[in-house]
Amino acid sequence: MRFLFDYHELWDIFESEVSELTDNTTEAQRVAHHDEKKKDKKALYLIHQGTNDETFKQIEGATTTSEPWIILSTNYKGDDKIKRVRLQTLRRQYELLQMETTEIIDVYINKVIALTNQMKTNGETHSEQANVEKILRSLTPRLNMLLPQLKRPMTFQQ
Repeated sequence: MRFLFDYHELWDIFESEVSELTDNTTEAQRVAHHDEKKKDKKALYLIHQGTNDETFKQIEGATTTSEPWIILSTNYKGDDKIKRVRLQTLRRQYELLQMETTEIIDVYINKVIALTNQMKTNGETHSEQANVEKILRSLTPRLNMLLPQLKRPMTFQQ
């Protein structure tokens, strides 16, 4: 996200709060304050746009950029102990993840990808091959008949 804020020249908003106006401010200070508030609201808007529904619920009451930033950095960074526990939970979910008999394969693939992305966020990587193997192992019996066709290299007629 930092790249997005750097691109929009908004990163400095995270490093300093928007100052309040005093009674004896000049016109130049009012304009600068207005620009600061505008940048703060733009950054807040970008944070809202970059979150999913579940995360948005945690930050929707924020009125300045620093509020959701603190919440997000606490939730997603955490300390090493929290990351290890989170990774342990995600690994277990990954191991136990099985395709439901009525589930569409696209939905199942998206679940596997979402779990591996969460694991990647917490410092563990999975190769694409490991994900493909997980998906192939977890196919339902009705899709197992397609397995030989999926494993065979595709040849194209010229």
